[in-house]
Amino acid sequence: MKYLSFILLLSLSAVSFAQSKKTTASKVEVNVTKEVNAFMDQWHQDAANADTVYFSKMAPDGIYIGTDKSELWKRDEFKKWSKPFFDKGKAWDFKATSRNVYFSEDGKYAWFDELLDTWMGVCRSSGVLHRKNATWEIKHYQLSVTLPNDITKDFIKMVNEYEKK
Repeated sequence: MKYLSFILLLSLSAVSFAQSKKTTASKVEVNVTKEVNAFMDQWHQDAANADTVYFSKMAPDGIYIGTDKSELWKRDEFKKWSKPFFDKGKAWDFKATSRNVYFSEDGKYAWFDELLDTWMGVCRSSGVLHRKNATWEIKHYQLSVTLPNDITKDFIKMVNEYEKK
């Protein structure tokens, strides 16, 4: 009977420990997700305010891909291209309406996708963040204009006509 009680106690302890680790992992996931959401929301706000801290939140080798097929920049090239907008005191104002966040097991990388309310209508973006010391930095960001599937053929025709000019 002592042996059975010991086995039962040991089993309950193992289950409790496993549940505790799962709860801790969930809390970490929630906290990391909150960090990423706050970081990205502030990054978008920095652009809306034309605050050049916006660029320091990108890694030096960070990539920004815009909506035009020519828009693929490393951070410093993107900063140079964006300068006229920031000099006017207002760049672009993107507000996330939803965001999904995922992260590596070691917590050093996070990636996300988001829907944005923009002057272009609803856009979708995705990106990869790297935790450097105690903060995040953007390694890769891609912005896309959303296009309803039903008008894709019309859109392709319009783009082809535009590019022929």
